[in-house]
Amino acid sequence: MLEVSGLIKRFGGFTAVSNVSFKVEQGEILGLIGPNGSGKSTTFNLLSGTLAPTAGTIRFMGQEIGGLPPYKIINRGIGRTFQIPRPFKRLSLFENVALAGYYGQGQPSRTQAFDAAERALDMVGLTTDRKAGIGGLGAAGLKKLELAKALATQPKLLLADESLGGLDEAEMDQAADMLRRIRAELGITIIWVEHIMGVLMRVVDRVMVLDHGEKIAEGLPAEVSADPRVVEVYLGTDASEVQAAAAERA
Repeated sequence: MLEVSGLIKRFGGFTAVSNVSFKVEQGEILGLIGPNGSGKSTTFNLLSGTLAPTAGTIRFMGQEIGGLPPYKIINRGIGRTFQIPRPFKRLSLFENVALAGYYGQGQPSRTQAFDAAERALDMVGLTTDRKAGIGGLGAAGLKKLELAKALATQPKLLLADESLGGLDEAEMDQAADMLRRIRAELGITIIWVEHIMGVLMRVVDRVMVLDHGEKIAEGLPAEVSADPRVVEVYLGTDASEVQAAAAERA
């Protein structure tokens, strides 16, 4: 579904992403991990059109999309969530999601946007009441809203950016189960950036690790969690817990 080759992004003399290549097969969940500053967010911004690559190619469904503006990439079928939810506070919960559904269509239709919003809100477990506001949503509710907005664009590929941030343990498990359901029931392929390794390793099919903008490992969760370089630069003292979660996934 997605093929990235030789991806490079420079900001002046600083290289944030350095010659990164990877593929994503249709229907899989790929975990993208790495320490702070490793290039994860920059990679997501390149895939979603927020940034244009300095060099390299990004092919989605066989077509080059590197450098296209975000609205064209959304129309092609790539949706994303953001680490920090920023809903439109003067719009209702339903209007926030419907707006995303309207924006995500190549040929906008109010009816289709409303239908997409209802389906997305139902999928994540939020109310479809068109008058409900966002004021009462806590951290978990805002994460669900962010996910519903992305789903309303009707993506083939979902870029999920730290869906567990700010959640308690039970909410983390619910969010992870939600990503499983999205793949199973909607057939959406997922790339998931996350820092909570114990949860991520139980869900993903494969893992790719970035460090200082370079890919240092890629493979099955159990393989990657046992890689000495990954343990050294990222997992550290949490290695045993993450390895146990990866073994459980296997």
